Order: sequence, then structure tokens, then C-alpha cells
Amino acid sequence: MLFRNRFLLLLALAALLAFLSLSLQFLHLIPMSTAKDGSSSKSRKRILPDPVTEPRVADPVYEALLYCNIPSVAERSMEGHAPHHFKLISVQVFIRHGDRYPLYAIPKTKRLDIDCTLVANRKPYHPKLEAFVSHMSKGPETAFESPLSSLPPFPNHPLCEMGELTQTGVVQHLQNGQLLRDIYVKKHKLLPADWSADQLYLETTGKSRTLQSGLALLYGFLPDFDWKKIYFRHQPSALFCSGNCYCPLRNQYLEKEQRRQYLLRLKNSQLEKTYGEMARVVGIPTKQLRAANPVDSLLCHFCHNVSFPCTRSGCIDMGHFKVIRMHQIEDEKERREKKLYLRYSLLGAHPILNQTISRMQRAAEGRKDELFALYSAHDVTLSPVLSALGLSEARFPRFAARLIFELWQDREKPSEHSVRILYNGVDVTFHTAFCQDHHRRSPKPMCPLENFVRFVKRDMFVALDSSGTNYYDACHMEGI
Repeated sequence: MLFRNRFLLLLALAALLAFLSLSLQFLHLIPMSTAKDGSSSKSRKRILPDPVTEPRVADPVYEALLYCNIPSVAERSMEGHAPHHFKLISVQVFIRHGDRYPLYAIPKTKRLDIDCTLVANRKPYHPKLEAFVSHMSKGPETAFESPLSSLPPFPNHPLCEMGELTQTGVVQHLQNGQLLRDIYVKKHKLLPADWSADQLYLETTGKSRTLQSGLALLYGFLPDFDWKKIYFRHQPSALFCSGNCYCPLRNQYLEKEQRRQYLLRLKNSQLEKTYGEMARVVGIPTKQLRAANPVDSLLCHFCHNVSFPCTRSGCIDMGHFKVIRMHQIEDEKERREKKLYLRYSLLGAHPILNQTISRMQRAAEGRKDELFALYSAHDVTLSPVLSALGLSEARFPRFAARLIFELWQDREKPSEHSVRILYNGVDVTFHTAFCQDHHRRSPKPMCPLENFVRFVKRDMFVALDSSGTNYYDACHMEGI
């Protein structure tokens, strides 16, 4: 009997110790094994947030908080991580603009009262905010290609205009720029102290929010930069397709994708009921409310912690917001499954990815121009690029999202060059379509440049089941 009691006691203690060990590992109190580059081998592969904090099932409020990207503590990131014998030789950064005022207003509701002037002692705060405003005030118009020269370099309206960048949006990109400065300038010396104008490549769409976001990141990256060395190019297309924008097949895929979205919405009876309730609150037809894209305005209320709109007939509430956001989550899931958006993305993202590999190839040949490239863009720019790369599990681009392409040279084998791709600070290289198999077969910590080049030059067309071997032929295939 005594032996049995002792055995049970020992068994209970062993179970308790095992539970404590697992709990400590789960809470990251015990360090995990690291890869050769000093990073966690697990975190290098992870696209989604830490499972400790992420809900077990899709949570529209949690997803909305991630989308807002409210500036808080300094962010941990994996940019610039590589074994010591690798040298960083080129960086290309794609950003979505920061937090903005809504593009659409909910009819018959009071306009959202947000101040778009920049005030140094108002939250969210950044130590370089006041200096940023001062420096932007000195900027010459010659720093911008027409029509960018007609846009203000920073937001400055006491009541935000539609789509205008907010102080939150400026701070988000000042933080992005400072983070990249610490890694790429201070640590890796990507740009010399006497950097020249031809070592930067800057491009933005013709919206004030993208130009201002690009300037905020650039100021965080190169504080008090010399305006004579700065030149922002204007990109008319949100796809950054430059002279290769005409693509009939891409447009056909987009039309079919939009049709899929419409049919999914019709099947969602709870969504239609919610739109009906909201329409009654504001006193307009349901069709008119839906056309006003109310989620855009509601997200601004949510991100800025402002109550949802109310009228004499009642209030739009968190329940309505959750239903609409949950439908967006379900839409993204079906979008991945149906593959129409992927096909649109392969054609939509090809021109900018082709430009990306061309710049990498020039850097690999020893060219010292355009060492750092910045594209200031939109969600409809980053989303197709993520999809085309095969990053199907990556979240929809949040405010101030950043997608970074790094090019590295192996000092031990100078003719060998490798690529790293990072999304919001997470290394997603081995999730990409062109490097998943390489990661399974090779112990190398990065992906060979030739894999990326082959993907853009050939495999993107193969994925389209295209008989063509170039962008023009793929765009002009007969109907789908």
C-alpha cells in the first residue's frame, strides 16, 4: 500500500513537472533552438502572429486591431538577419500608406472628427515628429516628379479630408524608417555616410497619403536628408506596372473575382440582415448604404477609438461591425480557395516583380546605384504581390505594412547571391512558391537569387497554364 502511494505521488510530481516545462516553453520563458543565422528556426517560418496571443478561431475584433497597427512599443523584426559571412548589397521596400481618414462617408451621419494636423505632444507620439514637420517645410518642389509637386509633403488639415493621412499614419512610418535605419544603415552600412542621389530609388502613386508616407519613412531612415539628393518618381498605376499596364486577361480575372465576391455576399443572409439594420438606423435604402462601403468608415472609428455613428433611430454598434468584418475574413478564405485572385495577381504583380529582379541582378553584377529602393503604395499593390509570391496565408496588408526584398552576397563564394523576403518583420522566404522546395532540399539559410529570377521569368507563366513564355503573350491569351 505504501509503495503504491509513493508511486502515485511520484507520478503526480512527474506530471506536474512536465506541465510546467510545456507551459514555460509555450510562454517563451525557455528559449527555443536557433538557426545558424541566430534567429529562431520556428519564427523564421512563421507568417501569422504568435499562437500564444492569436485566438483559436477567427476573431473579427482581433483581426481589426492587427489591421489598425496602432503604434506602441518598439517592434521586433527579422530584417537584416543573416550568417556573418553574408554581406547585404541591396534592399527594396514596398509599403502601404499609413493610417488614413476614410475614403467613404456613411450617408446621413456626422462626419468623423479627426484632426490631421501634426502636433508633437499629442498621441501617438514620435520624438522625430516635430523635426519631420520642420524638414518637410523646407522641401523644394524639384524633389518630386509632376504631378507630385502639387501635393503637400505632410498632412495639415484641422478636420481631415477624405483619404488624408493622419498623425497615426505619419508616426507608423517614422517608426518603420527608424527601424530600417538601425538595421540597414547603422548595422549593415548599406548606404555610405556620403550617399549619393543615384543610390536611392523612390517611387509613389499620386495620392498625398502615399507621398507623405514615403517621406515619413524616408525621414526616419535618413534623418535631415539633403533635399538635393531626393527625387520621388510618380507612378500612375496602383499596380506599379509602368509601361506594361495593358493586360486584357488580367482584367478578365479581376472581373471574375469581383463576381465571386458579389455571389458570396448574396449567400450571407446575416450580412444582408446587418446591412438592413444599419440602413434603417441612418434612414437610407440598404443598397445605398452598401455602396457607401460602411466598413471603411467603421474601421476608422474602431482604430481611433471613436464611438460608431448614432441617429435618432438608433446606433450602429459593435455587433454590426463584427458581422461585416467576419464576412471579409470569410471572403479572403474563399478567395484563396478559388484561385481567381491568384491568377489576377500573377499578371498584376509581374511587371513590378520583374523590375525587382532586374535591380537585384544589377546589384549582383557589382552596380552601386539604387542600393535602396522605396515604393510607397496601397493595399491593392501589396496584396497581389503577396499572392503572386505564393504567400497565401499572409494577412491582408494592414496600415503601414511593409514588404522587403533583401539581396545578400556570400563572402566565402562571392559569385553566389541569395534573397530574403520579409513581411512586417517576419521572414517569409521559405513560404514563397519559388523557395519552398529549396528549403526542403537545402540547409542554406537563404534562397538563391536564381530561384527568384526563374520564378519571375518562367514559373509565373507556368502557374497560369500559359503557353506563352513572356508577359505580353500571357496577357493576350484567349478567354478563360
